[in-house]
Amino acid sequence: MPSPCLADAVAVHGLHRPHRTALVFNDRSVTYGELIDLTQTYRGQLTQLEIPAGSTVCVPAYKTPETIALLLAAFHEDLAVLAPAPDLGAAALARLAQQARATHILTASDTLTADRVPQDEVEAAGFAKAAPGLLLTTSGSTGTPKIVPIAPAGFDAFAAWATQEFALTSDDVALSYAPLNFDLALLDIWSFLQLGARVVLVDQGRATDAPYIQALVEAHEVTFIQGVPMLYRLLAEAGTAFAAVREVIFTGDSVPDSLLPQVSVAFPKAKFHNIFGCTETNDSFIHEVDPATLTGKMPIGRPIAGTEARVSEAGELLVATPFQTAGYLNTALNAAAFVELDGRVFYRTGDLVTRDDDGLYSLQGRADWQVKVRGVRTNLQEVEQVIAAHPEVLEAVVVPLPDEQAGVRLHAHVSRHPSSTLSSLRLRTHAGEHLPRHAIPTSVHITDTPLPRTSTGKPDRNLIKSNRMKEIQT
Repeated sequence: MPSPCLADAVAVHGLHRPHRTALVFNDRSVTYGELIDLTQTYRGQLTQLEIPAGSTVCVPAYKTPETIALLLAAFHEDLAVLAPAPDLGAAALARLAQQARATHILTASDTLTADRVPQDEVEAAGFAKAAPGLLLTTSGSTGTPKIVPIAPAGFDAFAAWATQEFALTSDDVALSYAPLNFDLALLDIWSFLQLGARVVLVDQGRATDAPYIQALVEAHEVTFIQGVPMLYRLLAEAGTAFAAVREVIFTGDSVPDSLLPQVSVAFPKAKFHNIFGCTETNDSFIHEVDPATLTGKMPIGRPIAGTEARVSEAGELLVATPFQTAGYLNTALNAAAFVELDGRVFYRTGDLVTRDDDGLYSLQGRADWQVKVRGVRTNLQEVEQVIAAHPEVLEAVVVPLPDEQAGVRLHAHVSRHPSSTLSSLRLRTHAGEHLPRHAIPTSVHITDTPLPRTSTGKPDRNLIKSNRMKEIQT
């Protein structure tokens, strides 16, 4: 809850090692004793709300000690907890909570704020009732992300694997860079708390502040880091060595060749691993890397222990892991995403891969419209649908552009209705009401003329992308 073992383990740490630091957030340190006291306070407030055990609540995943304590309290109370992105638009958040049949939307600060969720059986139709535990979501580029239940047994198996694979102990210190609602938190927050280790939380409002992040790693003698390439670029800018770091995990996007030598210098005593996975399966591939000698594209590696991989005739990767979800809460989506082969359920990743003679897998691209923005899979077609839903929009195309920091950023080319005064600011505000932050186009071009088209009548995406790149270069 991710499992009863987690909640109970953290409680034991609070009892036997109350003065040991559990969380660091900006200038504040929270001991295990303080974390358990805060958890108990929220448990009392949950009891006052008279939420029956087995119910679902929605907790927007603000990355704070209070939210972590509230999640632990909900786990203790045998609740299913939907933890969506905190920057999700209000309409999308309400719709998501209704689909999960959440009774309340809960937010944590000095006190617990609880807003009842109006039940909507039409919105919830086709959605299964969630079992107690954690409910994550996919990237949600439509504003209505897929809800992914994390089985308690799956989390226990994952935490056990990670502890052994990376030789984690209670003396380790993790830097948690990704948002709390990402599946990466299963490792660098929840698995570390279960061990009684320390977690340094990166304030999401300062996630691009290089001196701030560098100071966190140095001041708290961080030993374990996982994150997207942008994190390592920010740390490498320091030009110094972080000697305490012993494990570096690459995830989310392919690390640019130009960054690898800097990373090697920044972490002189670290082992490096490239980890590949998704919310539905958690980690599934691992590859040990020597950034000082690697040439060419970095492989995703080989299946981790207990994982089985298949490659379809079309080159799509199918995986089955000991940690994967049993299926989306929206059961209508499962037939297309999960397939049973030889008595085991595999997830269709949508990733195109190759496998060499030594069993090493390499990623070649996507089988659909998805790209990764800051490590988060984002469906271009679904973003287009949200933008096209604006009443003043005639047509919209969204294309990915290369970005040195984010890997990919989105550009929207929009044809508006005649006499419309629609501006890029108003359109991005509309997108913000229905999309998570990473899926909102960084740039918007609004025109009164029709979209450029190919000879077959389809929008000319290559031309739109080329024109925007020329504008940037000039």
